[in-house]
Amino acid sequence: MVRSVVSILLLCFVVQFAYGAQNNIDGVRIWPSPDNTRVVFDMKAAPEFTYFTLKNPLRLVIDFNNTSDAAKLSGIENSGDLIKKLRYSTPKNKSSARVVVELNRNTKPSLFAVTPDGAYGHRLVVDLPDTAPKPSKTLAASSSTGSVVIDDSTSARDRDIIVAIDAGHGGHDPGSIGPAGTYEKHITLSIAKKLEDMINRERGMRAIMTRGDDYYVSPNRRPEIAREKKADLLISIHADAFSQPQPRGGSVWVLSMRRADTELGRWLEKSERHSELLGGAAEVINDKSSERYLTETILGLSMDHSMATSHDLGNKVVEELKQVTSLHKRKPQAASFAVLTAPDIPSILVEVGFISNPQEEKNLNWSKYRERLANAMFNATKRYFKQVPPDGTLWAQERANNRTHKVRSGESLSLLAQRYNVKVSSIKAANDLSSDVVRVGQVLNIPRT
Repeated sequence: MVRSVVSILLLCFVVQFAYGAQNNIDGVRIWPSPDNTRVVFDMKAAPEFTYFTLKNPLRLVIDFNNTSDAAKLSGIENSGDLIKKLRYSTPKNKSSARVVVELNRNTKPSLFAVTPDGAYGHRLVVDLPDTAPKPSKTLAASSSTGSVVIDDSTSARDRDIIVAIDAGHGGHDPGSIGPAGTYEKHITLSIAKKLEDMINRERGMRAIMTRGDDYYVSPNRRPEIAREKKADLLISIHADAFSQPQPRGGSVWVLSMRRADTELGRWLEKSERHSELLGGAAEVINDKSSERYLTETILGLSMDHSMATSHDLGNKVVEELKQVTSLHKRKPQAASFAVLTAPDIPSILVEVGFISNPQEEKNLNWSKYRERLANAMFNATKRYFKQVPPDGTLWAQERANNRTHKVRSGESLSLLAQRYNVKVSSIKAANDLSSDVVRVGQVLNIPRT
């Protein structure tokens, strides 16, 4: 009798242990981006899995060992077109789950397990590189007012100044999370889109986005996108966070000298990529014995120019930001951020405030406040490029056609307009003036027409 009771209890324990040990799929998320779609399976425990692909039709089949198939796979949000459908299929055995990812085109999947981190538990990550052809000659810049399509190959006039806008984080990477649950990735994308709209409305400027929606782009890929689009500047937008709620205020960051030297060395080792930075100079440097020396000199000068520009622009952004928010740092700070490592593109990272501060989180959730932050970055960028427009741009040509005049006591815009036979509105436009007030000693650009 005792022996049978013990056997029953032991059997119950084994059944309970086996049931408790079974893994579960707690949720599924799909994050499409222009060149990759990521599927994340949130798991109760570390996943044990195998996978294989099938053709006619194209499918990725994932077998989860010792896993329940109770999780719902229908109705998962998916804004991309690489994945047609997620569904279950007949598993290898009763204790397993088989998930089938139906695909619209061929891809080479990469699967890996991720251990718990912060708000996330165990996960299985599926990366699906997208092989769909991308347009090579046209660039679509979305904005709140519509879609602007530019053909870079047939521009008859001086080119626009191109500003790459980088909304931090995205997709499966939410960034910092505020005490009220605000995701940094949503704040940065909203500000980025507002800045994009302001730049695209400005004659002689054009914006491109490293990400235009809620998907993940690796930090190293972001400056590459800016280079591919021939950007004159990269602005990366983030929101700061700390373990305590007290810190607050915005800040601006540029690349540290140590990281700059490291990146320069890495580019010098990649001889096949020298032409990306040297342009036409790469064709002139044919002497292999002097190639590295000349390349190092040219790349060094390019890096110096980029860092000097970053500092100058960073100071202007700080000046504009302090009119919108308090400052955590009153001067541009140096750091080793991957997004700032393009040696040939001036780059800054703007922390718009501490999302971990309850009041600043509340401010960042206010659309008008985000617009003011975007306007601060826009004004600083415009001020800088009006003073130092890149060669070959419309603004550089207009500056070359202008004369300068240093305002003396008793002079006004109307007086200068009469003297140079131009309109007051033309002088104001050439100097980005919002009023008719000028100050003694101010240097004005006077249009010739």
